[in-house]
Amino acid sequence: MLRFALAAAAVLTPVAVAAQDAPKPLLTWPDLTERAKPAPDATVDYGTDPYQKVDVWVPQGKGPFPTVLMVHGGCWTTSIADRSLMNWIADDLRKDGIAVWNVDYRGVDRPGGGYPGTFTDAAAAADALKTNARKYHLDAKHVVAVGHSAGGHLALWLAARGKIARTSPLYARSPLKIAYAISLGGLPDLEATAASPDNGCGVEVVGKLVGAPGSRPDVYADTSVPRLLPLGVAQDLVNGQEDKIIPLRMGTAYVAAARAKGDSAELHIVAQTGHVELVAPETAAWATTKRLIRAAFAK
Repeated sequence: MLRFALAAAAVLTPVAVAAQDAPKPLLTWPDLTERAKPAPDATVDYGTDPYQKVDVWVPQGKGPFPTVLMVHGGCWTTSIADRSLMNWIADDLRKDGIAVWNVDYRGVDRPGGGYPGTFTDAAAAADALKTNARKYHLDAKHVVAVGHSAGGHLALWLAARGKIARTSPLYARSPLKIAYAISLGGLPDLEATAASPDNGCGVEVVGKLVGAPGSRPDVYADTSVPRLLPLGVAQDLVNGQEDKIIPLRMGTAYVAAARAKGDSAELHIVAQTGHVELVAPETAAWATTKRLIRAAFAK
């Protein structure tokens, strides 16, 4: 399913992040997934489906710990990726004294996935952080959401839940409040994704995610993040200069739209970086993201 393309855009002036070393070959998925995989401290069920689960990563100490809500990508498709893809960066944060609430959800290829299931799963997984915060010594009052690829869309969408209309099946009276959101090589604009055959997920998956045209008056009104702007939450996007899966213009265009609506949004383009480096703990891209996470908790 994954197709590879690189695109550039000049909608705004992004923050350039220089790599620290001489150019190296870009990481491939086996470079990451064939490493020894660290394990979480606990797993929480928020439903009966095998993918309605959250892995909890808890640092040593008493807490309450600053907490990152983490969302994996994989084109919103369970057969491509699940929450374990984030284990290496979750472990890195745990070692640094930051707890991680690493959520899973039914993808569009699972029974009940798509609309509304993929979204209600992400929402229920997020809200379960509140009910489990005391048990795992988590600070649920200042949560940072971090998502990779398709999970970048869901992380930003979780930050936008308070803007969803009451008439939507996705409306929640008191959703978990996200204090700050980071998208790593994400696809926040579903309309732009559906109109871009060069995006790494293809265009058909968006229809499976949001529902067929005509199934609702506007299938993007409660699903695509730009439709919910302004979020009222600071947002950072971290993208690889050499990412051949997610076109760079997806980041530049979204940040421009967020700023135009009055949101604080910044794009950080990391040199010598593709898509995999964004979730590999030894990279310049992840060092950038950790710096942003620490700064968010310091506010």
